[in-house]
Amino acid sequence: MKKLLLTAIITCSFGLLFAQNATLAKTSDINFSEVKHSFGKIKQNIPASYTFNLKNSGSKPLIIEQATAQCGCTTPEYSKSPILKGKSSQIKVTYNAANPGPFTKTVTVKFLNVAEPTILTIEGEVLKTAEVAPPKKG
Repeated sequence: MKKLLLTAIITCSFGLLFAQNATLAKTSDINFSEVKHSFGKIKQNIPASYTFNLKNSGSKPLIIEQATAQCGCTTPEYSKSPILKGKSSQIKVTYNAANPGPFTKTVTVKFLNVAEPTILTIEGEVLKTAEVAPPKKG
C-alpha cells in the first residue's frame, strides 16, 4: 500500500512539473526588445514617454489582458487587439515627471493564458526647473 501511495505521489509530481514547464514555455513566445529603459535626466513637469516593443514568436495570438502601473504617475498605453503569430506590438509608458529626484517605476503586463507577467521598468532623474541649464545662445 505504501509503495502504491509513493508511486502515485511521484507520478503526480512529474505531471505537475511538466505542466508547469508547458506554461512557462509560453512566456518565451513573448519577446520584448528590452524590458528596462533609462530616461537619464529629464525636466520637471514635462512628461517623458518610452515605447517598449514586443513580438509574438508563438503559434497562437497573444492578448494583453492588462498593463498596470505601479502608481498614478505612470501611464501605460497598449492595443487591445490580439497580436497575431509573428506580429509585433507596442506598449507606451509615460511618466508625468512632477516630482524632482530619482525614480524607478514598473508596469506589470499580464497576457491571457500566460502564468507569469512581464515587468517593464523605467527609471531616471527629474531635475527641478532651476537645475536645468538654459540653452546656450550663439
